[in-house]
Amino acid sequence: MLVEPAASRPPSRTGLRLALLAFTQLIVALDYNIVYVALPDITAALGFTAASAQWVVSAYAVGLGGLLLFGGRAVDRLGARRMFMLGLVLYGVASLTGGLATDSGALIAARAVQGAGGALLTPATLALIYRGFAEGPERNRALGAWGMAGSAGLAAGSLLGGVVTNYWGWEWVFFVNVPLAIGAAVAALRLLDADPARTSGLGGFDVPGAVLATAGSVLLVFGLASGPEHGWTSVRGAGALIAGAVLLGALLAVESRTRDPLIPLRLLRNRSLATTMVVIAMFQGTLGGGYYVLTSYLQPVLGYSVLEAGLSFLPLTIVAMIAAVRLAPAMIGRWGVRTTLSVGMFGAAAGIAILVAGMPAGGGFWTLVPGSVIWGAFGGVAFVTLFVSAGTGTAPHEQGVASGLASTAKEVGGAMGLAVFVAIATTGLDVRPDKSHLLDGLHTAGWVAAAVTAVGGLIALVLKSSSAPTAPRERTDSTNLEEVTP
Repeated sequence: MLVEPAASRPPSRTGLRLALLAFTQLIVALDYNIVYVALPDITAALGFTAASAQWVVSAYAVGLGGLLLFGGRAVDRLGARRMFMLGLVLYGVASLTGGLATDSGALIAARAVQGAGGALLTPATLALIYRGFAEGPERNRALGAWGMAGSAGLAAGSLLGGVVTNYWGWEWVFFVNVPLAIGAAVAALRLLDADPARTSGLGGFDVPGAVLATAGSVLLVFGLASGPEHGWTSVRGAGALIAGAVLLGALLAVESRTRDPLIPLRLLRNRSLATTMVVIAMFQGTLGGGYYVLTSYLQPVLGYSVLEAGLSFLPLTIVAMIAAVRLAPAMIGRWGVRTTLSVGMFGAAAGIAILVAGMPAGGGFWTLVPGSVIWGAFGGVAFVTLFVSAGTGTAPHEQGVASGLASTAKEVGGAMGLAVFVAIATTGLDVRPDKSHLLDGLHTAGWVAAAVTAVGGLIALVLKSSSAPTAPRERTDSTNLEEVTP
């Protein structure tokens, strides 16, 4: 019997499912990055100040970071497919509302709802990957494809943000999400298996834990985002941070006495997951801070247009795409999670440092390329490895909350990093509002980001050496991994 060559076979259902999950990650990453290049236009159009403009990014982080723990548990209890679909609906509606916004308040509210959609999408997507691909090389390759899609979203966000803002206006950085969300929802109806029937509804769902986790996380991220604009000693700064910390402390007390907790505390005693949460917070904090530093250097300092600034991000993000899908799985397979993560973080730190060194007053695109390439390569490796580490050794029915914990740490770290690096970069600008002083601040913020990333590489060494990938479990289907991995 003639056997059709593997290269010409149609994609398997598993391969199409992975493509959908990766595409969804592309949407989330696209929305995270697409607004950076458009920020100057949004600021001018809707009356933001230089300090309050960060809320276009931070409002998304508040919604996302504040609801991720709830979203992760909802995925485990109510079904990954249901939460996936609901997240896409929220994302699409909020994107349309954001594009139609006529004042800063409406846009900030829309961005918060987008974040809420992301808080359901992110743990649902990761849970579907963790449950659908065996721990070990198979899952590593699936997460590599997912990470590549995230890098593609960052690349597309930088470029698309510049193109659509330049030709159609800032509104289209939001409108572009609408057809993408609709397309993903239609595909999900066909490709994702229906969730098991719920026999007990919301019975047993940890409502007090959900309220405390959401309120505490929202206040924590809100305080971090408010500090640069309103002052770290203000009610919106320190007050929100203290209130958030108190509520999260109360959450731990409640969870220790709850029969079916929102966050099983034994997960926090998992050294691999706890270490991953610390490192991913540091990684995302320096990533967001680094993007802010680079954007501020390209536009306010060098005077690049939005299109030119978007194109300048391409070397970094394209290299990150390749590293995520090619380098990361191979390095994890050879060295294990601990060594690969540490190498990725140290390499990313070196890339940021070289990038900062290539930011003189008279610099340009080519002085940024070496640092961008190194940062992109090692950052792509670190990103995939972090989520491999987060899902290692976690029971299938707790993958949603585990990914929610890791993603919450990621978003809190991102909000903290952005707040800190904005504060460092803009210190004294109200007294000396000139490019030279801004450039000094950007250099300082960049060096701090490189140092923090290097510390993350040291902390990664705390991971157990047994975090190295295990042999894949026997599958119950005949899916060929060559068909799953791009």
